[in-house]
Amino acid sequence: MEFINEEIQQYVEAHSEKESEHLAAINRDTNAHVLYPRMLSGHLQGRILSMISHMIAPAAILEIGTYTGYSALCLAEGLQADGKIVTIDVNEELEDRVRQHFSKSAYKHQIDYRIGNALDVIPTLSETFDLVFIDADKINYSKYFDLVLEKVRVGGFIIADNVLWSGKVVDDSKKSQDADTKALVAFNSYVHADKRVQNVLLPVRDGLMILRKL
Repeated sequence: MEFINEEIQQYVEAHSEKESEHLAAINRDTNAHVLYPRMLSGHLQGRILSMISHMIAPAAILEIGTYTGYSALCLAEGLQADGKIVTIDVNEELEDRVRQHFSKSAYKHQIDYRIGNALDVIPTLSETFDLVFIDADKINYSKYFDLVLEKVRVGGFIIADNVLWSGKVVDDSKKSQDADTKALVAFNSYVHADKRVQNVLLPVRDGLMILRKL
């Protein structure tokens, strides 16, 4: 769900930096050949992720939920020259496609792509992260937050995608029936009340929760 009308959306995208040819190709390939292409961050959100990454200039990024690699490449744009991004996904079926996308990128040597359950992989990571992007199974958002917070430097950022869940988080008829919606409502309340972070929820695409570790 977009939370602004289509005409404004088109104007916003027309007046935002274009996605690169490589990202546009991933966008087309995902929409043509991969299930649930709506999961892709896409042009506007991708440029927002890139801009935030450039603002932070991270040495280390963690992404939970690679999908077809689009968001990882957007985040990698702001990495320091010797920085790296660790991106985790459980979907083995997309691995070959994603590795091909990464291999064509200028950031290929900075990407550590891992297949596995993030709940198992995260505790094995020794890095201290400047930026974390959570965009995986919604049921585990609160668990991911708890796992990564201790690995984020003070002043570092966590971004969680899809926190508005097509508006279902404010639809009382669906909040009690949909497990993903219930999990996101709980996550939003949990992090909003957590004194370890500062938070703002942006109504961009399907909602971005931005958290800064205090």
